[in-house]
Amino acid sequence: MANFLIAANPRGGSGHRFRAAAATDVLESADRLRAAQRDWAALAVDDRLSALAQWSEAMRSASEDLVDALTEDTGRALISRAELDGALARIAHWQRKAPDLLTEISQGHSESAPSVRYQHRRDPLGLVAVISPWNFPLLLMLIDAVPALAAGCAVLAKPSEQTPRFVEPLMETVRSVPSLAAVFDCLLGGPETGAAVVDAADAVCFTGSVATGRQVGRQAGERLIPAFLELGGKDPLIVLADADVQEAARIALRGSVLATGQACQSIERVYVHQSLYDAFVPELIAQASAVTLNTERVDRGHLGPFIDPRQADLVEAQLEDALAQGAALHCGGLVRQDGGAWCKPAVLTGTNHGMALYRDETFGPVIPVMSFATDDEAVDLANDSEFGLSAAVLGEQAHALSVAARLRAGAVSINDASLTSQVGDVEKDSYGVSGVGRSRMGPSGLLRFLRRQALLVQTAPAAPLDAFKEVERRTVTDA
Repeated sequence: MANFLIAANPRGGSGHRFRAAAATDVLESADRLRAAQRDWAALAVDDRLSALAQWSEAMRSASEDLVDALTEDTGRALISRAELDGALARIAHWQRKAPDLLTEISQGHSESAPSVRYQHRRDPLGLVAVISPWNFPLLLMLIDAVPALAAGCAVLAKPSEQTPRFVEPLMETVRSVPSLAAVFDCLLGGPETGAAVVDAADAVCFTGSVATGRQVGRQAGERLIPAFLELGGKDPLIVLADADVQEAARIALRGSVLATGQACQSIERVYVHQSLYDAFVPELIAQASAVTLNTERVDRGHLGPFIDPRQADLVEAQLEDALAQGAALHCGGLVRQDGGAWCKPAVLTGTNHGMALYRDETFGPVIPVMSFATDDEAVDLANDSEFGLSAAVLGEQAHALSVAARLRAGAVSINDASLTSQVGDVEKDSYGVSGVGRSRMGPSGLLRFLRRQALLVQTAPAAPLDAFKEVERRTVTDA
């Protein structure tokens, strides 16, 4: 019996009903993709990249349909278009970078055995599962799928059940490139479908929450397949004594509330030097109070709704917890309208690390502000988290760099925030529970999908067994 799910409409109104793929559907797709992957991997690099270029053009031609579907999925228009542009930019990036990375020859002589000459060859992992989240449905699927395909893998994707509408127009573009359609498929469904996809794959890329990431990691570990997990963040921003107050407030606001704070690299904690605190907080409140919501029209306002309605409940619970513990809310808060949920930027003071909004990921436009007296205190506060995705430091450049180097975060933006959303060619590794596996940024974003096989050539006569024969030791007296 078919299993149907309903994805909520972020802006209210009726949801979207769709059929969830069953385990048999997953196995059928996986078998087909795995069989085609051998021929795909055997293609010349330029031929694979040519197919990806054709796909990019097909997406560009279907941009209106894709953006409309993404807008309906997420409740926001401008970011949906930017998301498609970002996905196309990732294809263009790998078209430039993949040829050198994939044709690079690694060979030489062993230092430990000089008569042995070696060369490396790269072997694609096979069928890669890509399980992507709802906050940037298209971009965070293709950020893994495109380099995997370029490397010679096949890809079976499972997007979030909260954002299924973009999949059909996307798959229409895939079907327009037959060689790509043979090695890329996208199946809709909930957690059961996702688990079946992981069971069917040779490697898995997952982007999402820490809790679900742990489950995916355990499942991959039981099967002993590679897992690349990009998980949550609780990013701190430090405003040093030599920062510009107005600029710092502007950066803190944008880094915290862009995309309604529904990004893993959003700023969720702000620490301000005590000499600037009394000037910074009113400036931040004034700027935050001017932010508008797109409740009336999807193409008007700074912030869209919560994509997953359950996220609004989580943010509301964190705000209530903070207020119950003595925090002061200076502006912002939840707005519920016609079945959708929005949040005006919420600035809080009087907060402390015992509150849920410091322990758990918020994923909403909530900005708790604390002061610090010394750089050491700022570093201790920023590092007081199990997360370690990214961070930001504002101040005189040399000073900011010295503080940034002490933070437990995979990437630290200096005099800006959330630069990892703009910089995709610089490798980084997450700290703490924010992720495991090789970086999706930089060259390893592609090379992680290839195993290195070493071919070892003995150029001297091979050692005979007698070379390892035990012989009796003679002592001086024996002689």
